Amino acid sequence: MKNMRLLLAAIALAGLAGLTGCSSKFRAYSGPPITHVYVFKEQRTMVLMSKSQPVATWAVDLGFSPVGHKAQNGDGRTPEGRYYIDRRNPDSAYHLSLGISYPDPDDRAAARAAGRDPGGDIFIHGGPTEARDKGKADWTAGCISVSDREIEEVYSMIRMGTPIDILP
Repeated sequence: MKNMRLLLAAIALAGLAGLTGCSSKFRAYSGPPITHVYVFKEQRTMVLMSKSQPVATWAVDLGFSPVGHKAQNGDGRTPEGRYYIDRRNPDSAYHLSLGISYPDPDDRAAARAAGRDPGGDIFIHGGPTEARDKGKADWTAGCISVSDREIEEVYSMIRMGTPIDILP
């Protein structure tokens, strides 16, 4: 009976170790610091840089109407310009997400002058959660999307305040 309890305890501990080990969406990163992020919209590519050296590159999906700079809420465009990573969301509806500082003061002023709401909540995040979006290119409302597995890597590598240039 005592051996049976020990065996059951060992199985339970092994199960807990499996749950807290490799299944975590939070990864450790020990490579060079990421000093800049570039997104090339036309090429649907995101490059993470450490100083002048590329460290990692991913294919991305963008907003459902990706050509041009985001001008207003609901236009489906991904903004263009220099922004910064300004927040981290470990509980994102899209697995994990990194906030982008859109709209900046210039975006707000341009939208105000046009009588529009500039929108907001632009992120780098994981893959689609809705069946209708799975397998579609450029399915977001203006965000930059990679797969859930890829956002785990990206999230571990990028720190708050990192500049991101989103280019046409």
